[in-house]
Amino acid sequence: MLAARLHGVGDLRVGAEPEPGQAPPGWSLVRVTSVGVCGSDLHWFTDGGIGENRIDNPVVPGHEFAGVALTGPYAGRRVAVDPAIPCGQCEMCGLGYHNLCPTVQFAGHGDVDGALQEQLLWPDHLLFPLPDSLSDDAGALLEPLGVAIHAAAVGHVRPDSDVLVVGAGPIGVLSVAAALRRGARRVFVTEPLEHRRRTAVHFGAAQAWEPSAGADEVLDATEGRGVDVVIEAAGTDPAIATAVAAVRPGGRVALGGIPSEELSSFPAAPARRKGITFAMVRRMNDTYPRAIELATSGVDLDALVTARHELADAEKAFLSASQRHGDKVVVAVSAG
Repeated sequence: MLAARLHGVGDLRVGAEPEPGQAPPGWSLVRVTSVGVCGSDLHWFTDGGIGENRIDNPVVPGHEFAGVALTGPYAGRRVAVDPAIPCGQCEMCGLGYHNLCPTVQFAGHGDVDGALQEQLLWPDHLLFPLPDSLSDDAGALLEPLGVAIHAAAVGHVRPDSDVLVVGAGPIGVLSVAAALRRGARRVFVTEPLEHRRRTAVHFGAAQAWEPSAGADEVLDATEGRGVDVVIEAAGTDPAIATAVAAVRPGGRVALGGIPSEELSSFPAAPARRKGITFAMVRRMNDTYPRAIELATSGVDLDALVTARHELADAEKAFLSASQRHGDKVVVAVSAG
């Protein structure tokens, strides 16, 4: 079968590899159909890792994916795939925080091969049948939608709240939709790229501004009060500074962006004076049913896809995504 394996910075090689063996009990063989290229994938591709985690051995990337189950309880059905395999035994798993499992296995990270291959084995309980109304690409993008749902929950977005999303990549844009579905009154956006500001407005943002004017524009729009919640989805210190400047006293900032460096910083004095609560967004937690519900009731995931590449051209897909000319880049691995 064909697979794309990342060997180092910018070194993504497509070639023939052995097919998976027989599925063990509780696992299914899945034929991959569509894979989204995520910002975290780009960190591995352009930086060689994320934070202290580096590429120690060549790995197949890709954790936003859909496919067709070839064996198991969903054999013959199209499925979306939750890429995280928690241990199910630790304290965090016992408390229901599967996303905080310290030994979680994650597709495309460490020694767990991800979805940029024609077939893979995955646990049955992490497969979610796709409604006929959702395309294969939409099935893959349920993962970033799940992260956005989790970010809005971590941010404690409540009905009639004002929200700012900093950074309008796919996670930021979907955070706009997720916040509105939680009842937010208005969602504002700051984003440097004009085409992504337009996408954010298409997904429901009340207004979208360049970062240089972001905090001032938000304060003007809220009559100096500031927003109740900020969802930061850019991963830079200036983005965090905008969040601190734009949030109201006693407000909440959900940090979801992944920085290129190990450390992030924020303006401590205004954050302290405002009594801001910072909350970290760690992937997502059991959000697929809710993501499917949103995707089948108005959140148009296909509208995010601006480029598609074949598996043989996976490197082109990563280069395209890293240039950020569009919104979401997907790799078509096989036909559904």
